Amino acid sequence: MAVRRNQAALTAPEKRAFTDAVLELKRSGRYDAYVSTHNRFIVGDTDNGPRTGHRSPSFLPWHRRFLLAFERDLQSVDPQVTLPYWDWTADRTTTGGPWADDLLGGNGRPGDNRVTTGPFAASGGRWSITVRPDSRDYLRRSLGTAVAQLPARAEVESVLAVPTYDAAPWNSTSAGFRNQLEGWRGVNLHNRVHVWVGGLMGTGMSPNDPVFWLHHCFIDKLWAEWQRRHPGQGYLPTAPTPDIVSLHTTMKPWDDTTPADMLDHTAHYTYDTAF
Repeated sequence: MAVRRNQAALTAPEKRAFTDAVLELKRSGRYDAYVSTHNRFIVGDTDNGPRTGHRSPSFLPWHRRFLLAFERDLQSVDPQVTLPYWDWTADRTTTGGPWADDLLGGNGRPGDNRVTTGPFAASGGRWSITVRPDSRDYLRRSLGTAVAQLPARAEVESVLAVPTYDAAPWNSTSAGFRNQLEGWRGVNLHNRVHVWVGGLMGTGMSPNDPVFWLHHCFIDKLWAEWQRRHPGQGYLPTAPTPDIVSLHTTMKPWDDTTPADMLDHTAHYTYDTAF
């Protein structure tokens, strides 16, 4: 059984194995397909129309499926690699943690926000941005610029305490755990982290920055923690609902997986610790 671990606990060889596998997916062309897919669903998901990956109850199972596909691609390169997660309630600075030179590299430089350190720096020649919002072909970050602080532990605890998974109208205005975790309402967790990282993480093409996977792995871990704390609650809606992926509706683009199939993450992996 694969175990997903905190990036802070990875050894130097484990970090290298992860980044090497990511770089190989990029070299082979498989990586950019994930960027394109994510951007397509960001653009297509709206509050008042069909929505699957964002602004909807299926935000969490959709990304769980998305991460699982990526993790399996990494394991096709190196079977020992699993996705690490970034606990941004603990590693909260713009240096160290995931921003170490032997993992993701550091902040973007002043002026153009170009990342110049680490394995994904433009100067290394192995991380050219090809699915991009403009002509710039290099990884960009602006840590802590648009938003000063990452979410704190107490804020996460307040969201984990919300007992109901989701509620009508099943969009960015909904009450419930999913929407507060996603960040359209309440304390704003997931969305705030994207904005805090800045650069390409602030666009629909956010998987261009490999921190996307560590961030979403932590979001997935928080969903698993919510499930553990609220065993009597579950995914909503359970009945077919217009424009929404209900419990037993297949999710695009795969059309082979329903939210019900994604509820038990332990069928695929576990996490090293509870939150």
